[in-house]
Amino acid sequence: MKPVISPSLLSADFGHLADDVEMVNRSEAEWLHIDIMDGVFVPNISFGFPVLKPVAKLSRKLLDVHLMIVQPEKFIPEVKALGAHVMNVHYEACPHLHRVMQQIREAGMNPAVTLNPATPVSLLKDIVNDVYMVLLMGVNPGFGGQKFIEHTTAKVRELRELMDACGSQALIEVDGGVNLDTGARLVEAGADVLVAGSAVFSAPSPEEAIRALHNL
Repeated sequence: MKPVISPSLLSADFGHLADDVEMVNRSEAEWLHIDIMDGVFVPNISFGFPVLKPVAKLSRKLLDVHLMIVQPEKFIPEVKALGAHVMNVHYEACPHLHRVMQQIREAGMNPAVTLNPATPVSLLKDIVNDVYMVLLMGVNPGFGGQKFIEHTTAKVRELRELMDACGSQALIEVDGGVNLDTGARLVEAGADVLVAGSAVFSAPSPEEAIRALHNL
């Protein structure tokens, strides 16, 4: 099956967000990836909800919302109000992860958990059957345009083996350093969803870049 492509709004032109959202609407991408950062969990700040509300109204794609923040459960109502398809929280930010997954699901969204590059896949054994998706970071979170951490491909393969052993139907998503080269290796290793930022929005033709990734 072709991978789901989720262009990352973090790499869009912030002065022309509406134009870039419309480009994604026209493209073959299925999702739109939105990173919310707080300057605490990661050393950067991105979008706030006042900016994201008009973005959500413009988007005709499913919203893939990734919270790189402390206490993400406090913002479940705001993410729900955006109409999010997926609410993604970090394993490292949630000491009571199972409860947060339940709260997201009860709010009517699909719960997902993210692992930082140094967090081992094995820690997901007791939660992998309670999530819609697992997001593996291919870079350290906080900034776009970083170099892909090569170990991520092996980590995808390890996660796929863990899911198969547990009977989990969860999707595997990868965010960070995704391009045609790394994307092909990630899909071969078992990734279902590719988040692409610079590879899309810095391309001469972003729509063609999305099409090429979708056809991996």
